[in-house]
Amino acid sequence: MAKNLTPDLTDELWQAIAPYLPSRPAYRPKGGHPWCDDQAALRGILYLLREGCKWQSIPSKALDAPSGSTCWRRFRVWTAAGVWAKAHLQLLDLLGEEGVLDLQRVIVDSASVRAQKGARTPVRPRSIGARRGANGMC
Repeated sequence: MAKNLTPDLTDELWQAIAPYLPSRPAYRPKGGHPWCDDQAALRGILYLLREGCKWQSIPSKALDAPSGSTCWRRFRVWTAAGVWAKAHLQLLDLLGEEGVLDLQRVIVDSASVRAQKGARTPVRPRSIGARRGANGMC
C-alpha cells in the first residue's frame, strides 16, 4: 500500500539522498524509543511535500512512516545539516549524466537573483506638500 501513496521515493532517489543524511548512534545512550528508519521518515516528508497537508495529517500507518512530529523533527535536522542543497546538486549531476537535463533553455527568476551591477538606490524625493505650521501656543 505504501507504494501507491509514495511513488516518488524510488531506489535511485534514496541512493542519491542517503549519503548526505547525518549519521546518528545505533542506540540511545539514555534509553527510550529506538530511532525510526531514515527511509521511512523520507517517505513521510515526500508525502507532505507532494500533498501539501499538515505534518500531523501524514497517514503514518498507510505509508509505513513515523508520526508527523517525527517527520517534522527529522526534516528540521536534515535542513540544518544542508541535506537538501547537497542532494539537489547530486540529482542535477545525475540528470545531466543521463542527458535528461537540457540547459539550452534556462529561466532565471529575477526575484531570487541579485543585480550585480545595478544602479544605486534612488534618493527619496523631497515632499512638496503642505507642512504643518508651528504651534503658536508657546
